[in-house]
Amino acid sequence: WSINQFATASSDASVCLWDPTRSSPITTFTNLWGSDDTVTTVRYNPAERDLLAHCSNDRGIGLHDTRTASALQKTIMSMKCNCLEWNPMEPYMFAVGNEDYNAYTFDMRKLSRPTKIFKGHVAAVMSVGWSPTGTEFATGSYDKTLRIFSVRNEGGTAAHVGSNSTGVARDIYHTKRMQRIFSVAYTLDHKYILSGSDDTNIRLWKARSSEKVGQLSAREETSLQYRQALVQKYVHLPEVKRIAKSRRVPKFIKKETEMARVQKEKRRRKEGNVVKHSKPGTKGFTDEKAKAVVKTID
Repeated sequence: WSINQFATASSDASVCLWDPTRSSPITTFTNLWGSDDTVTTVRYNPAERDLLAHCSNDRGIGLHDTRTASALQKTIMSMKCNCLEWNPMEPYMFAVGNEDYNAYTFDMRKLSRPTKIFKGHVAAVMSVGWSPTGTEFATGSYDKTLRIFSVRNEGGTAAHVGSNSTGVARDIYHTKRMQRIFSVAYTLDHKYILSGSDDTNIRLWKARSSEKVGQLSAREETSLQYRQALVQKYVHLPEVKRIAKSRRVPKFIKKETEMARVQKEKRRRKEGNVVKHSKPGTKGFTDEKAKAVVKTID
């Protein structure tokens, strides 16, 4: 929805703009950069209400200007994106969940390269939901887990990722009965996360698992801030780092994570051997962010 219109994605490779009082679309974007694949997701920019972004089955992410009824730019990724959400506080940034088990953040001014890659899932990322603060987002995946990623540290921006943003989830939620997650969303006070899964249940999670529910006294708040400061001060120590970052996950996720690590090492070793035994200057190492994007189309 925008102010007085809404947009729909269609299987006939088009994006339509509608007025609630009319039975036919106001504008239809067809022949999107020559593609005839299904458009799966469309989202309005939260600040610039004339800007649309969409994901399609041809692995594309496209931008549209509704004022001129024109398609602006499109980037083709190595695998298909399942979801797209704009950052509510920095609306030039958006996050996508991909079939390659990763989530990516993009700057709409430079679609040729993601600003950050967020890893950890062992199956396709099906849903992304931003916190109202714009500093973190939650992802729901086909691997039956919900993960929370921070995109910046205090004082940084989402475009210039801070030192606390490692691309690894700060928290992982799962239950024995929860199945594949297809929808996640933050509450407006950014203290809770809602998830909808394949077992027909909606679950409510705390955004920070150890946070007390309800009003804190001044003494409790001071004690909490002191403990957090201690963790930040000594997090470089191996013992503290292990305790602060360790999370219990199901056995099959541990196995899949280990398998993915071995496969990544094999690919890196193979690429190193190719560079090592090729003519100097003909082969080089490819940046992981560059591998995610195949090409951009204007």
